[in-house]
Amino acid sequence: MNSQHLIKLLDVARQKNMIDQDSEWSNGSETYLREIRLELDEVQEELGSDRNCYLEEELGDVFWDYLNLLLALEQEGKISLFRVFERALVKYSERIDGIQQGSSWSEVKRQQKQRLAEEQAVENNKAELL
Repeated sequence: MNSQHLIKLLDVARQKNMIDQDSEWSNGSETYLREIRLELDEVQEELGSDRNCYLEEELGDVFWDYLNLLLALEQEGKISLFRVFERALVKYSERIDGIQQGSSWSEVKRQQKQRLAEEQAVENNKAELL
């Protein structure tokens, strides 16, 4: 996969996000959550067939709706797209590194959940001070 494809697809999704601002079709993130569920059903159907091109198309639809979900959530002020990608990279790099160093996936996952809970507690404390 060429990383430029991902960048170009994200740019197209950003254009779609701008279009959605003036559209009655979109209800923000809720629209894309619903669409992801529908597309996953279509992926499941294609897994039972020997139609690889259809399967790839449906997987692309899931990915498209996921990108649009991220952009909608960012626009709604709920997330940072950059932080989602950054967190995913750190999370799974740590898990792979842990496995390569003899830890289990579940042990690294447990440690990460603890760290996330601590991060949330700090955020909660900040909010209480305001």
